[in-house]
Amino acid sequence: MNKSVLVLYYSRGGHTARISRAIADRIVSEGHQCDMMHINEAKAEGLDWSKYDAVALGACVLYGSYHKSVFEFVTEHQAEFAAKPASFFSVNVVARNPEKRVPENNKYLQKFIELSPWKPQDVKVIAGKVDYPSWRWYDRWMIQFIMKMTNGPTDPTSVIDYTDWQDVDAYADHLVTLSK
Repeated sequence: MNKSVLVLYYSRGGHTARISRAIADRIVSEGHQCDMMHINEAKAEGLDWSKYDAVALGACVLYGSYHKSVFEFVTEHQAEFAAKPASFFSVNVVARNPEKRVPENNKYLQKFIELSPWKPQDVKVIAGKVDYPSWRWYDRWMIQFIMKMTNGPTDPTSVIDYTDWQDVDAYADHLVTLSK
């Protein structure tokens, strides 16, 4: 049966957008419908939530939190999220460690659940990307400092994609099964 999925996302540097695109492409390649929108675009243009069988929202973590617009969006649309099968995926570099990909062990995902008025029943943690050369000097310096404290990469020329793309495909397949 053909399903229709909406993938919403907040991306700062582009990696969460790339993950969202991979999810949407996988869903379409499996014969289903999928729209993908940045939450700012969805806010500006509006959404016909009734078109979708399931919804996923993805957001990246920077400096230990999500952008305030993510919380504003879920606050404004918590009824729509609650009305249909919905999933939240967190993209963060701490998930470079396999044990931090387990939702219960990922403090950033747990922080979202605690602070959000929407309490997603379906969640996913996806490892992000370190891309020092593309970051502003201040972000690079702060993230290097955090990485030094957490035994992560600190070479300012490092570009390391920790994303498990096969797992992203599996998550896309999962999203289609959320609505029966």
